[in-house]
Amino acid sequence: MKYVENILGTIGNTPLVKMNVLTSEIEALVLAKYETFNPGNSVKDRMALKMVEEAEEKGLINKGGTIIEGTSGNTGMGLALAAIVKGYKMVCVLSDKQSKEKMDILKAVGCEVVVCPTNVAADDPQSYYSVARKMAEETPNSWYVNQYDNLANSKAHYESTGPEIWEQTDGKVTHFVAGVGTGGTISGVGRFLKEQNPNIKIWGIDTYGSVFKKYHETREFDENEIYPYTTEGIGEDILPKNVDFDVIDGFTKVTDKDAAVYTRRLAKEEGFFLGNSAGAAVKGLLQLKSNFSKEDVVVVLFHDHGSRYVGKIYNDEWMKAHDFM
Repeated sequence: MKYVENILGTIGNTPLVKMNVLTSEIEALVLAKYETFNPGNSVKDRMALKMVEEAEEKGLINKGGTIIEGTSGNTGMGLALAAIVKGYKMVCVLSDKQSKEKMDILKAVGCEVVVCPTNVAADDPQSYYSVARKMAEETPNSWYVNQYDNLANSKAHYESTGPEIWEQTDGKVTHFVAGVGTGGTISGVGRFLKEQNPNIKIWGIDTYGSVFKKYHETREFDENEIYPYTTEGIGEDILPKNVDFDVIDGFTKVTDKDAAVYTRRLAKEEGFFLGNSAGAAVKGLLQLKSNFSKEDVVVVLFHDHGSRYVGKIYNDEWMKAHDFM
């Protein structure tokens, strides 16, 4: 009989799916690394499990303890699955721009959900970074995950996602494209792929209101780049330790409107029911098309599932309210 011991055994080994419609103007073969096939419906399951396992090895959390993390939702889901199987409590601290679906899903798997304002500085006491950190300091037998600076994040993708892409493309991958938030996915995958073939190009998708692109190009942290945006899951107003700018060859920025519109187009034209960052990734891919030739194999990573965004991106009234349609 073939089965796994628990739900954590189903993480990874997600498929590559050829894109056909939205990428028709790109000469290269474009393959989507479809991470919604993970049990928590996102790429974050991989690093969530890795971070918990490393914390256990280091004695940072003990049986019956509490995991606390600031999250846009997907890392919280991955951590929640690990917490259920391993016997921990889970507290997720989110910003109020995250979708109601994300919050409801986290509650459904037993998380305590704390909501903080979005439009405050990262070091503000009300920010979800600060609130999560303070809760961990005040909660006995708790562990603050800190996915942004916890290097087990990128290590998970170096050990799993990168090798999968290399094997699935038979070593023919020439470009890897992914949205950048904590930086773990693009840095871990990028480091592994460049070790196999240093000519592989790694492209990051950023959003307007985030510091990544300018910092990569100038190594200057420009606070003037920071302002509120609606795109979820990518971009930051901080520089996480997991973002390895030396691995990334370049960034392109995508507007909130383009990210939303292309997310809906993915569903209607490719049958890909995905989250907000997938639309940004596809639009970014099209912006980068001059970098791809007919012989290239481009892998674009899609982070999470459309069910997280039914009340926002897939809701006509929400789209009209934001002048996206």
